[in-house]
Amino acid sequence: MSLPDDLKFDPSTFSGTVRLFPLPNLVMFPHVLQPLHVFEPRYRDMLEDALAGDRLIAMAILSPGWEKDYEGQPPVEKIACLGRVATHAQLPDGRYNLLLAGVARVVLGSELSPLVSFRRAKAAIRADRYPAKLAEQKAELQEHLFTAFRRVLPDTHQVQAPLTQLLAKEIDLAVLTDIVAYTLDLPLARKSKLLAEADVYKRARWLVEHLRKRGKDAGDETHFPPDFSVN
Repeated sequence: MSLPDDLKFDPSTFSGTVRLFPLPNLVMFPHVLQPLHVFEPRYRDMLEDALAGDRLIAMAILSPGWEKDYEGQPPVEKIACLGRVATHAQLPDGRYNLLLAGVARVVLGSELSPLVSFRRAKAAIRADRYPAKLAEQKAELQEHLFTAFRRVLPDTHQVQAPLTQLLAKEIDLAVLTDIVAYTLDLPLARKSKLLAEADVYKRARWLVEHLRKRGKDAGDETHFPPDFSVN
């Protein structure tokens, strides 16, 4: 999947610092567009800061037990998805609706002192890996994953036509795994593991096995596209 030029991400320009947008129930992936509704004052500040700068926001997952300190700084998982604001609209009451385009996995480091209302942290890009010894499996894995994914989606033109058009563009296997992982209704912990996994072949193999098992249940259909998320 190819992003518009103004959304493409060059890791060499990354500052190494991210604005954190931690949520308890959303795992975002690179190569997807996530609609978000921002209403908390601290996250409005975060968005406005991003819009005035590089437009980058790291979607982080709150670790278990976050309920005890949601208004403070509850721990987050170490792997997050870096996203770039694609579009945004401010509502009359100050809230925002936006689309965030996932651009990279990042490993979160130490958090910076809270000199602003929102959280920030050091971060490093986590690049996808393709172990050379498995290179001959790439094309076959991609075909199996594409086929298995189509089988569990609703068999309607509204879903299948745009999906076929998108996936027929010879997108990379890494992109395909992220689109599939994002779309499927998987447990939060499993999505978090797929986000943390840098080995593209491991992601693809797990998804193929999961989809094949899931496809045996004739009544099991995936909701596509995923719903809007709020903070």
